[in-house]
Amino acid sequence: MPIKKLIFVLSITGLLIFSMAASKENASVVVNSDILNVRNGPGTQHEMITQVHSGDVYPMIQQQDKWIQIRLQGQKGWIASQYVTIQSYSAKKQSIQTGKTVTLSKENVHLRSGPATTFDIVGFAEQNEKFQIISETEKWYEISNDGLTGFILKDILNGQHSDSHDSIKNKTIILDAGHGGRDTGAIGADGTYEKRFTYKTMKELKHELTVLGAKVKVTRGKNEFVSLASRTSLSNLNQTDAFISIHYNSFPEMPSVTGISSYYYHDQYQDLARYVIEEVSKETGARNRGSKFADYQVIRQNFKPATLLELGFISNSEKEKLLQTSAYQKKIVSGIVNGLNRYFRNQ
Repeated sequence: MPIKKLIFVLSITGLLIFSMAASKENASVVVNSDILNVRNGPGTQHEMITQVHSGDVYPMIQQQDKWIQIRLQGQKGWIASQYVTIQSYSAKKQSIQTGKTVTLSKENVHLRSGPATTFDIVGFAEQNEKFQIISETEKWYEISNDGLTGFILKDILNGQHSDSHDSIKNKTIILDAGHGGRDTGAIGADGTYEKRFTYKTMKELKHELTVLGAKVKVTRGKNEFVSLASRTSLSNLNQTDAFISIHYNSFPEMPSVTGISSYYYHDQYQDLARYVIEEVSKETGARNRGSKFADYQVIRQNFKPATLLELGFISNSEKEKLLQTSAYQKKIVSGIVNGLNRYFRNQ
């Protein structure tokens, strides 16, 4: 074969491969397995980097044989295709009638980059803003106008669900990642430290609240020891609207125990504790062990709305693995945000 012809064929082949891979960005995958390993390459010989779980939805990048590359928060990974369902939402664009539009009745509704709450927020839609529907899945519309494109829950348009968190805007929220430095906190079934879980949750929660317009302060911004008195002082010296102390439980004597709980000290802040833990339970499906009175220093000496959260038992090996995944952390954070929004709306 002449060299020029060979180069031409190879070029066309390369473009086709690129086109096929790029088109997968318009699809997502739904995980069907309770626990599914994510690897750094397409095969079991590659290193496991994290795990995903049943019902999680992720953007699909490409497919090689029996492996699918997905987009995770801050990284990419590969999962076995036999354990997922592929959803193509761009393919449905042809079925949407040209000119079909929607006008949002709520203010500051956030749009996501894909058809699930695990996808990142890409922007906010204003009340009475008009959008064209360009595709849909079973539960989501993809909408677009000159300034913004993203996915919105159909229930929001039908008035059955509120995805507006406008009550969080401009609120001062203190996030307290429990333990740190020489204080490791509880130790998990596989030797993990509570301080790392609390910091991971705090970082994700800080990002989400900042995007929603809150003024977020943290009691520790790295792996360092911070006294309990310093944590409460930060809250008391600011115009704090909510103080959230993040913790995880351990009960090695009963490794099968599960559940989440919240605590308050001052009676007037019972609602904050109750709302947050109820919403986290809704988002994660975790057993709600309730909101209770407790004599913890960070809430006892705190004279601003404050609650201490216990977000899971790291002494339970299965839950310990689950709590380390970005997808589950996002569910926890979404629940806390919903709880805060509910609390502020009822003030």
